[in-house]
Amino acid sequence: MSVRRITVLISGGGSNLQALIDARDQGRLKVEISLVISSRADAFGLERARKAGIPTSILQQDEFPRRADYDRKLAELIAVGSPDLVVLAGFMRIVGPEVLQRFAGKLINLHPSLLPLHRGTNTYERAIKSGDTEHGASVHFVTADLDAGPVISQVRIPIDAQDQPATLAARLSPREHQLLVATVELFSHCPVECTHGVITLDGETLKQPLVLDPNGFF
Repeated sequence: MSVRRITVLISGGGSNLQALIDARDQGRLKVEISLVISSRADAFGLERARKAGIPTSILQQDEFPRRADYDRKLAELIAVGSPDLVVLAGFMRIVGPEVLQRFAGKLINLHPSLLPLHRGTNTYERAIKSGDTEHGASVHFVTADLDAGPVISQVRIPIDAQDQPATLAARLSPREHQLLVATVELFSHCPVECTHGVITLDGETLKQPLVLDPNGFF
């Protein structure tokens, strides 16, 4: 899969989207961000997209009586951008079967934990309460099971003795941005495939997730 166009799904502030926009503007990412879709009309990420000249769409769950109807419309909207890759960057909705089937192998998600640890929400608090010595973020392929798809890449940071969820999140945030940019860049440079739960990079099996170095590269 040669990635040239990406669609980004958001629900909030869009800081990860901004990292992608900045990397594009700086020439690091040779991709077109063809569309940004938000699950909330008040998401600040929409303003970031508009300032960057990126088309936007809003699709709110409460406008649809059935989840299947929402999922069908979301699949239709994603298709508008004709993406080679769909990036879930803080998208706070579970992706349903229609989207998964239509864009199989093209959906990736940024999750704030070292998967398979701490799937779901409140990952910073859970990592601290569990006594973990490190935390991080993962980019994984999206599957039907929440945050359980094959992991492509990760970044790790230590948990300090004085850390609270807010401080841990603040320290991880810039590294999350670097991780997402580096992973999308990877997709633009070589074929990244996921078949039957096995990831291959340029035809070679990925035996463990790529780990981001301190400079933001793999």
